[in-house]
Amino acid sequence: MSSHLPPRPHRRTVLAGGLAALAALSLAACASSGQAATAPTTAGASGASAAEAPELRLGYFANITHAIPLIGVANGTFASSLGGTKLTTQIFNAGPAAVEAIFGGGIDAAYIGPNPSINAFAKSDGEAIRIIAGATSGGAQLVVRDGITSVEDLRGTTIATPQLGNTQDVALRAWLRSNGLQTSVKGGQNDLDIVPQENAQTLDLFKQGALDGAWVPEPWASRLVLDGGAHVLVDEADLWPDAQFVTTNLVVRTEFLTQYPGTVAKLLEAQLATTDWIAAHDAEARTQANDAIEALTSKKLSQQVLDRAWSNLTITNDPVASSVQTSADHAAEVGVSGKVDLHGIYDLTPLNDILRAHGLPPVSAAVLGTE
Repeated sequence: MSSHLPPRPHRRTVLAGGLAALAALSLAACASSGQAATAPTTAGASGASAAEAPELRLGYFANITHAIPLIGVANGTFASSLGGTKLTTQIFNAGPAAVEAIFGGGIDAAYIGPNPSINAFAKSDGEAIRIIAGATSGGAQLVVRDGITSVEDLRGTTIATPQLGNTQDVALRAWLRSNGLQTSVKGGQNDLDIVPQENAQTLDLFKQGALDGAWVPEPWASRLVLDGGAHVLVDEADLWPDAQFVTTNLVVRTEFLTQYPGTVAKLLEAQLATTDWIAAHDAEARTQANDAIEALTSKKLSQQVLDRAWSNLTITNDPVASSVQTSADHAAEVGVSGKVDLHGIYDLTPLNDILRAHGLPPVSAAVLGTE
């Protein structure tokens, strides 16, 4: 992470998948009617000869950083695009748990952060998964209680993260290390305690005074600020060039990608259609995402929390691949994982085939895979 960066815009705009206007209109109609839109078919990527699976098992989080699956699954766009392939979904709290489900054969694809993606790739010697698209950039902050105004004030405190080795956990440890504070995942010297736990528990414990802060994704950062009285010590976007870093990407089991390229292409078509609609319907999109969170957790975000969290995110199909090597280096530096060669972690060919078919520029794998 660089500490000498140009100032970032106060409000980041949504980066659209940019499908044809017909797709956006179709999705708008589906959003108002509650029915699914049919995502456009890309002949080059999902032709009749491309094999399709009988079922796609998809994992994601009930977090605003997963707006694409939250909206696309809830309004039926994903199921409609998949056609005869049955869509089954599973909700996770953090990426490492989703990776375990991938390893155990429980799911075929998942929206997870970069560090769990890296760990899955490394632990399987580059065999288990491929990143096939981005989903979200930004939307992670270190928020703390009153009285903490600098990194030195963190000595002796207790800070939460969503799960050991997840994206925010690595980001926190790396930032502390760069500022001279030591942490250890193996019982070594620690200048402060890092407690990985579920985000809902973090909010409750912070309100009780049992935690001093947390490095968490949205909407939890906003909930801690607005519902728990915390303030922002670090906005992670300030640590990255152009304020862009991957928070959520889409991974698939390599075996599934190889066996069912037609289904993977249709999954990507559904994502691009959803992303395009989000870009064209900002207010309605945040409402739909909030409704989906309520359906999954029985709790809706307040309008204030929703608006603050949404403004911190960039919805994008670009995986911001340039940030992934840095995340991997950070994970190795803080002892969460070993050094890993990431070449081959991306297969952006299906996504770029679809983008090119619609006259749109391809996205980059930053020399870490095919594109």
